[in-house]
Amino acid sequence: MLCGFCPLRVWAVSTDASTATPLRRLLPLIVPSVVVGVAAALVLLGVSLLADRFKDVLWETLPDAVGVGRYSVLWMVVMLTATGIAVGLVVWKVPGHAGPDPATTGLVDAPLPPRVLPGLLVATVLTLAGGVSLGPENPITAVNVALAYWLGTRVIPGSAVGLWVGLAVAGTIGALFGTPVAAALIFSEVLAGQPAPGPLWDRLLPPLLAGGTGALTMALLEHPSFDLALPAYAGPHWGDLLSALVVASLAAAIGMTAVCALPYVHDAFSRLRHPMVALPLGGLVLGLLGALGGPLTLFKGLDEVKTLAANPEGWSAGRFALMFAVKLAALVVATSCGFRGGRIFPSVFAGVALGLCAHALVPQVNPTLAVVCAVLGVLLAVTRQGWISLFTAAVLVAQPAVLPVLVLASVPAWLIVTGRPQMQLRADGSSIR
Repeated sequence: MLCGFCPLRVWAVSTDASTATPLRRLLPLIVPSVVVGVAAALVLLGVSLLADRFKDVLWETLPDAVGVGRYSVLWMVVMLTATGIAVGLVVWKVPGHAGPDPATTGLVDAPLPPRVLPGLLVATVLTLAGGVSLGPENPITAVNVALAYWLGTRVIPGSAVGLWVGLAVAGTIGALFGTPVAAALIFSEVLAGQPAPGPLWDRLLPPLLAGGTGALTMALLEHPSFDLALPAYAGPHWGDLLSALVVASLAAAIGMTAVCALPYVHDAFSRLRHPMVALPLGGLVLGLLGALGGPLTLFKGLDEVKTLAANPEGWSAGRFALMFAVKLAALVVATSCGFRGGRIFPSVFAGVALGLCAHALVPQVNPTLAVVCAVLGVLLAVTRQGWISLFTAAVLVAQPAVLPVLVLASVPAWLIVTGRPQMQLRADGSSIR
């Protein structure tokens, strides 16, 4: 899911850069890397703040004004359906139609034309504010890639497509996760097998700098934190290894059911043939799912997952299982019917719910270990990206003691998902392997 289009090969500003010294190759990239990293973070922050303010209006001001419970069943169904209508209007009428079908896009795709970006941004804000179970990562990355490419190639004529795409992706990932480490890990995987002059670190330096400035900008302005403040994990025991292997494998296997369901659900919505039918209907289904799973299963899940993790004993195993199933189903429906958004953050919520369910069923299973292993398994199934999955699971607890067990748990989980359909479709609706 990382890359439907992956030109992350050439960091050169000019065509003769291969004959230049490393210093001459890298120095011209310093300023563009910093500028793109800061700009990527500002775009993400601006969209997030706007969506949060609009969310307060939709879910607090409006229901109070009309005398309806803020998260009552009636309001959830009405609001999700209304969000579907609003996004449907954008997809139908706004130039560019808010970009391509989100079920066919990955985290990184070819730069979009500038005329697509306003509609995509509006649809993203509506999706985030309206309670849809999608995150900001895919559309924000697409916007940042398009802006960096279309502006950068005009400021520096002759610069490579890969330069601007790579810097924008790294800056956005750094801003999303609050650290450049995630960007560095992903790019080390992408670049390791690609021939280019100089050592790998030379090629990693520009995206690492963009990721670092993006992360620093976000940290200075917003202070994001992924730490769920789960109980401390003292260290591995033999029983922990068994439970980690079982939880991660089970999470990956169940996550694959959602992946395999995507083409069928997508085909059902595609038969409706019009966004003003598919999106309102999808919103209605999401509202009903929210009524079933409760308010915590709405939205992208990043704030809601902290509420879930703050009280691991606060719900029964059945309730955790229900929230997991509802969130995973909502992710499939939202992706299939045309809402614009990403799949990482909702998958994290689903993984946390499943991990806490495992702890509730078998109290001897450490809740912290269960959560990180379940998140790892779900993310491996949904994203098919090992580094993103490992890194995201690890930062949720910020406890180094879980890392050895987490890495071992990734082995059977990866064997379950590798070579199987991905949670991304081709333009004709068929699965990608």
